[in-house]
Amino acid sequence: MARSIDEFSVAWDALSGNDAGEGWRCISVSPAGPCPMLAARRFPGNEEAMLAGFGLVKAPSKEFLPEGVGFETACADPHGDGKTWIALTRKDAGSAELFAEMVHDVVGRMDAVSESGEEAVQRAMLSRVRAWQEFMRKTSRRLSPEEEIGLAGELNFLAILLDAGVPATSAIESWSGPVGGIQDFEIGTGAVEVKSTLSNKGFPARIGSLEQLDDSFRSPLFLVGIRFSLAAGGNNLGELARRLLERLSVTSGAAADFSDKLVSAGFPPTHFDRYTRRFTPVSVRMLEVKEGFPRFTVGGVAEAVRKVLYELDLDKVAGDGLTIEEVLERFGIS
Repeated sequence: MARSIDEFSVAWDALSGNDAGEGWRCISVSPAGPCPMLAARRFPGNEEAMLAGFGLVKAPSKEFLPEGVGFETACADPHGDGKTWIALTRKDAGSAELFAEMVHDVVGRMDAVSESGEEAVQRAMLSRVRAWQEFMRKTSRRLSPEEEIGLAGELNFLAILLDAGVPATSAIESWSGPVGGIQDFEIGTGAVEVKSTLSNKGFPARIGSLEQLDDSFRSPLFLVGIRFSLAAGGNNLGELARRLLERLSVTSGAAADFSDKLVSAGFPPTHFDRYTRRFTPVSVRMLEVKEGFPRFTVGGVAEAVRKVLYELDLDKVAGDGLTIEEVLERFGIS
């Protein structure tokens, strides 16, 4: 049974107040398996925190503890007992509402692996916090309409990879867009960039950098265009994500890694019901980006040109589309 979203909020309200001293005020909450958990506030700043205790597993060194906009993680000693505690604490400038959402999600991931022992719980905690680190690096808490359809395209391409027999772990590992990749997917030495549109007249594809369609960095390089329509029988983002999570759940670790990347992409599970547009894929076109492909690249513009943003009409790009089997064969995957 999932723990209540109010468990930490109620404790934080009870702990709030003015305190002239420094240190922690804590209330024990439900443990994550073998790991005790505390809802806490750190004084004198009165910031909310979640603390997880580990009796057998040491905390990583400070440089490996994630820190992001609005939060920080650090080792703590709330009781002066010298035990290993890791504190996830809201920064003074961080949103209290967003931090509470983050804590609930992180603790949910820890609970999900609680039967696997302390090491698994700590690994799940830090992995999920790193995903939120990427989420909070983004400028908006809600996906724009363009980001929404872009993510729908990436999730559809993930399903295409799985349908083609790519192992679940490999498919999720290749999804690099949410973690700062230049292209959306990195497969071996090559890459795939996915573009999506709702347009039925032309296929506008926005290219955000000189590197994005430059096969001198990663080769082979493919551009996949997915045209959607909006229809009642389609799937919204939450349904696409849930179906993939269910599909990946049979492979150890794949669903958790996928869920972490969804958070990094700006789409944590708590947002699954926020987006109602229903997308139906109408067509998929896969093109290899090579000599003769219309594009701007680092070596193809004057040295003084540092950044480029441009738009292609993929419907006007010559060339026959490839099948996913042909694309994977070019990557050496059969």
